[in-house]
Amino acid sequence: MNKTKTYKIKKQSLLFMSFLLVAVLVIYSCETDEKQTVATFNNLVMADEFDVNGVPNPAIWGYDTGTGDNGWGNQELQFYTDRSENVTVRNGMLLITAQKENYQNSTYTSARLSTKGLFEQQYGRFEARIKVPSGSGLWPAFWMLGADSDQVVWPQVGEIDIMEYRRQEPTKISGTVHGPGYSGLTNPQGQITKSYDLEERLDEGFHIFGIEWGPDYINYYVDDVLYNQITPADLKVTPANSTGELGEWVFNKPFYIILNLAVGGTFPGNPDSDEIFPQTMLVDYVRVYKSNNN
Repeated sequence: MNKTKTYKIKKQSLLFMSFLLVAVLVIYSCETDEKQTVATFNNLVMADEFDVNGVPNPAIWGYDTGTGDNGWGNQELQFYTDRSENVTVRNGMLLITAQKENYQNSTYTSARLSTKGLFEQQYGRFEARIKVPSGSGLWPAFWMLGADSDQVVWPQVGEIDIMEYRRQEPTKISGTVHGPGYSGLTNPQGQITKSYDLEERLDEGFHIFGIEWGPDYINYYVDDVLYNQITPADLKVTPANSTGELGEWVFNKPFYIILNLAVGGTFPGNPDSDEIFPQTMLVDYVRVYKSNNN
């Protein structure tokens, strides 16, 4: 037999065995989705390192102000402003500060920033390095809404909560999606969510919270630990429904980013009467990646 031909046959066999091994690993990782590391989004497309003191970069961030409808839909107590007392950049950090004060018929103020109309993206890795405040009745959050939120009402617009925290569970964070039939407004099915216990207080240091999001999945990370994967198969509108009815997956479109610090509301409850203010959420950076294939 020709030596060159023999070499080619061996090479093809090795390639086949390598392909088979990769396929097995891929299948295994899909079966144990909470142990996989996807990390396929490595092309940095947006980053705010908060390295210029003063007002947050207006090319990236705008503001939601006021009290919204019914305390932004959650009976929250704060009035959101764009004042430096509530939001500023200092020493390489974004500071979102909740104050206890009488302001515009509210007893607290804070800030809510978003990239709406400035930066929106479909799929990718979205992450932020954040230190949450320690006070009672506070609701720091890093989350996303569908970019068509002016045309489509909630929850049809879709919501991806990358990080939410409350002092009642000081070592835990939660990642959640809201959509039609799984918004928290339906009975018995609420939002699709999962908490993760770091076994240390989150308010004692910085942590990196992120998602990696593709056409049929949203993976949730904290400090590079994958703790949750949500797919269309998880959107059971009514768990007891024998037909297995599923909610609509509304996450195949661009979303924008929101950072805010709420006071009170249905999730954390109200602050203790002797709670000390001001309380500040620190954000070291926000970064967004997409796949090099896009």
